[in-house]
Amino acid sequence: MTLQSPGQSPVQFPFDNSYARLPDRFFARVAPTPVDAPRLVRLNRDLALALRLDPDWLASPQGVEILAGKRVPDEAEPIAMAYAGHQFGQFVPQLGDGRAVLLGEVIDREGVRRDIQLKGSGPTPFSRRGDGRAAVGPVLREYVVSEAMAKLGIPTTRALAAVTTGETVVRERFLPGAVLTRVASSHVRVGTFEFFAARGDTEGVRLLADHVIARHYPQAAESERPYRALLDAVGARQAELVAQWLLVGFIHGVMNTDNMSIAGETIDYGPCAFMDTYDPATVFSSIDHAGRYAYANQPRIAQWNLTRLAETLLPLLDEDDSRAIAEAQEALSGFATRIDAAYHAGMRRKLGLATERDGDIALEQDLLKAMAENQADFTLTFRRLSDAAAGPAGDEAVRRLFADPTAYDAWAARWRQRLADEPQDGAARQAAMRAVNPAFIPRNHRVEAVIEAAVERDDFGPFEELLTVLSKPYEDQPAFAPYADPPEPHERVLRTFCGT
Repeated sequence: MTLQSPGQSPVQFPFDNSYARLPDRFFARVAPTPVDAPRLVRLNRDLALALRLDPDWLASPQGVEILAGKRVPDEAEPIAMAYAGHQFGQFVPQLGDGRAVLLGEVIDREGVRRDIQLKGSGPTPFSRRGDGRAAVGPVLREYVVSEAMAKLGIPTTRALAAVTTGETVVRERFLPGAVLTRVASSHVRVGTFEFFAARGDTEGVRLLADHVIARHYPQAAESERPYRALLDAVGARQAELVAQWLLVGFIHGVMNTDNMSIAGETIDYGPCAFMDTYDPATVFSSIDHAGRYAYANQPRIAQWNLTRLAETLLPLLDEDDSRAIAEAQEALSGFATRIDAAYHAGMRRKLGLATERDGDIALEQDLLKAMAENQADFTLTFRRLSDAAAGPAGDEAVRRLFADPTAYDAWAARWRQRLADEPQDGAARQAAMRAVNPAFIPRNHRVEAVIEAAVERDDFGPFEELLTVLSKPYEDQPAFAPYADPPEPHERVLRTFCGT
């Protein structure tokens, strides 16, 4: 399809669809289901430009029809990807894209291949009796949180557009329908490998591994043991990713293997949330009754998921079973060390420590313990510590976050003693800490307010304003200061829900 804005030369929709060139058993060819009356809610113009797409054309009636699935570009090869997955520890041999269609792939301005997927675009052969649609609430949640994560500097899928469909979907009640256009480095998951391994399709696993190496980890192809190098590389990215989640208080909510991206991006924002009061056992997901995916469990679950990936790769690691298992175990043994190193390095930055000393881990852990015991807000504590790092005058703002302020005083005395060993001056330390301790996160009560306004009043003003605030998470924004505040007791969100 040719894209053309008034007064501009035509621009080709630059699809180059590598995944659709894999064998047919990797996916189902299916077009999105047309909708009645698509309406653009928001287009991510900067992202469109980065993808070499014309945002003016995409915002036109013809462009919106593509973003809603009502029209399919000529160069698209719409497919629903096949995958399996362990869901809350239980294996499901076939899941797949039940409400999403991958239109195709583009090469962005940096030369990186990106998927363009419609989420909520109607039923597919993997829908399992579902309607394949999405309500506006989950679409707005994913748009807000994924774009917030991108601005925080955390690898993530992105939101290109949100549109309403003019139709209703039935959940607990009738809700307005919507479609999210999602952009990802790819949509290959641990569960994609499991799909083929569960069928004894070693050739399928090999084809998929070769595709992932070529697309995401080309350096692995140069290794004498490319599939071991692939496992190492995926583990390294996952360790860094989950450490970054922990450092901003993010809880994915449903870390099933079908929600773990091989590319190392945060994917599938369902019952996700950011902590307010610090508590390592925090769970928001309404379906996580046992706390499997609680905040502090995320490193352990990431390793569990990586182990499932390693199992699928065993036939590629070595023809001898015992040697293959030993190879996988060796790769997995370094994961805990990697994630600990990434996490503690991040915590040192959050505390203003440019060097590493004995006792630093105890210092950070003692702060977290005091925060948990005194119901201190996670995000605000570290943000206000950034100011306290410039001098004791900033202490009072931190003390007020603790139920017992003396708990902070006792810790702060040790912290200041440790800071005295650092080479930075107070101003430089404050600036460095502000660059890693955000003032603004997508707090749960704010996200819920956005969804309520859209669903109940067709009002997307709060959605736009929240996105404006979250576009500069590390900057003081006096005009939007209330967005940094934790919820009042009556505003607290204790449960979040999947969008299916």
